[in-house]
Amino acid sequence: MRIGLLTEGGYPYVSGDARLWCDRLVRGLARHEFRVYALSRSLRQEDEGWMPLPPQVTRVRTAPLWTAVDDGAAHGRDLHGRRARRRFTEAYADLARAVCEGGAAEGRASRSRGACANGCAEDGVNGCTGDCASARPSGRTGDYGDDRQADRFGNALYALADLAREEGGLGSALRSEGALRVWERACRTPGTVRTAHGARVGELLAVARHVERALRPLSLDWYEDAELGAVDLCHATAGGSAALPALLARHFSGVPLLVTEYGVPLRTHYLATADAPPAVRALLASFHGRLAAEVYRRAARITPGNAHVRRWQEHCGADRAKLRTVYPGMEASRFAEVVADVADAAEWAGSAERAERAERAERAEPAETSAPRRSEPGGAARRAAGAAATTGGTFEREAFEREAFKREAAEREAAERESAAHESASGAGDTLVWVGRVEPAKDLVSLLHAFAEVRAHVPTARLRIVGTAAGAEGRAYLEHCEHLAARLFPDDGHEDTRPCGDRPVSFEEAGAPDAPDLAAVYAAGAVVVLSSVVEGFPVSLVEAMFCGRATVSTDVGAVVEVIGGTGLVVPPREPAALARACVALLRDPARRRRLGEAARARALELFTVEQNVMAFDGLYLDVVSHSPRRRVLVDDRGAPLPFGTPAEARLPGNWTGPRRPLRRAPLWASDTTTPPAAPAQRPEPVGEGAAR
Repeated sequence: MRIGLLTEGGYPYVSGDARLWCDRLVRGLARHEFRVYALSRSLRQEDEGWMPLPPQVTRVRTAPLWTAVDDGAAHGRDLHGRRARRRFTEAYADLARAVCEGGAAEGRASRSRGACANGCAEDGVNGCTGDCASARPSGRTGDYGDDRQADRFGNALYALADLAREEGGLGSALRSEGALRVWERACRTPGTVRTAHGARVGELLAVARHVERALRPLSLDWYEDAELGAVDLCHATAGGSAALPALLARHFSGVPLLVTEYGVPLRTHYLATADAPPAVRALLASFHGRLAAEVYRRAARITPGNAHVRRWQEHCGADRAKLRTVYPGMEASRFAEVVADVADAAEWAGSAERAERAERAERAEPAETSAPRRSEPGGAARRAAGAAATTGGTFEREAFEREAFKREAAEREAAERESAAHESASGAGDTLVWVGRVEPAKDLVSLLHAFAEVRAHVPTARLRIVGTAAGAEGRAYLEHCEHLAARLFPDDGHEDTRPCGDRPVSFEEAGAPDAPDLAAVYAAGAVVVLSSVVEGFPVSLVEAMFCGRATVSTDVGAVVEVIGGTGLVVPPREPAALARACVALLRDPARRRRLGEAARARALELFTVEQNVMAFDGLYLDVVSHSPRRRVLVDDRGAPLPFGTPAEARLPGNWTGPRRPLRRAPLWASDTTTPPAAPAQRPEPVGEGAAR
């Protein structure tokens, strides 16, 4: 089938969100044809170029969201005629009134710094992050989905789309003074949310600019019959502006829509306006909530990346019958060497002990010649049955079962002791590892305080922090953490001259020329730690699970769903609880080994690229089977053409053209077929990049 893949700030660009899983999805579904429609976020992203594209990507269209084309019409004069301007004013006014009456957003948008009872405003995050218990969505569905306001917002949005298609765009009208006056009147209308009722002109200007940027896809030419109108399915890889073109393709051409979200766009937009006035936050939260509700209402299927995202989607009005959780797919092969090393160590550890037990068992073998040998399959069971039948039973059978249980327990204990000795020899037995982006939301301050308590109980423990700073704020936070580590561990005063393995705490930059591979980092640790206060899908935990490592993490985002009982979970911002969990695992190698094996089995079952690709392949077929495209072709007079779209027209490749026959052609058929020409090679774009 032909898939329209819609992205924002990601694929096919070498930097941005969701580029890796989109690339794996497209390459894994080679039997489908993909058309990519991408919205870029910055000039730098466009200058960096594209990822190498596979042959099944037959078309790529891009448009910038970071700038608007200045057509010189500052007062909406690009709309031809008074009637068009009146249609715009009426539709835009309906949309603004639906946003201003969005009472569901007022409670969240009006929170000031520190208003959350759980303290989510700490670490430089202004307002509640949405991960605490008081801010998580409730079990009820559809705070943004009441029918009257949803219909009003949707009808206004489609009226603007129809006008944009007829007039060739709305850019200047959305930036005009008339649009600002519409917002002023809407905010003064009775029933408006309290925080927006007293909005000032400067605040309304900020709202109008943001809404204009979000509605720029209305002016694109992607909705013609030869573009999105020709695909069988639109797959939006995110909500918001990325899903808006797919929403319009459904409106104009009836193309079914599949929406995938691995994050929470509503929360992302809310946090992006953390420093904005309350009126701006209230109006923008309401706008994005209404847009998300409309996307969910029109989508055929919605695929959240985890239960945390699923709850937010239900909170925004998504129908539970449409939701299908599809976990992100990650490459497990890069960590296979770590697991192989662990398996070799365990095999080496138990070989001597197994040989000794086998020798003891041979010496204790009964002398009866009729008894089966130990090497025979099922010999132990037949021997026990024979003994029970000969002597009448019970005592001999129970003694044999006790002996078998003791042998198995001794074998497990010996393997665990040898594995622990191997870890100690390699330096991994007392090392904690943290991997990720360095930013305040990761709460490394609590991790450092927890590690100070860990050192009090395990003096040989070490902590490796491997990551990259996220922007200027991240670099400042990294410097603060380095100073804090120097104060907490004063014996580490010459960290620049000492080897990394000799320091209590070491900071290493991921991706640096001298930095080790991530697989080697996980292999060098006994326990992988995550201390975040805000987290979506914990990639570092999944990587640690692929390596068979035990984990200690905070209960935020999708952490509990990901680890599923294969690691220890503590409340966020509680260094004492984090320290107790780390000490418990550092002192118990056998428990670490059991948790690591269970974690790897869970990761291979749920989080591989193969399961992700298979899930979407099934969803594509399911959506198209329930929402088939019925194209009616007409002739020059407007009459329908019967059989205008034959069945083979939807199959990939040149199925209707001449082909070389598989066997000798008859005399009446001339064999003039030539092999098809090789497709033109695409210019090789810039490399993929290594940013995490």
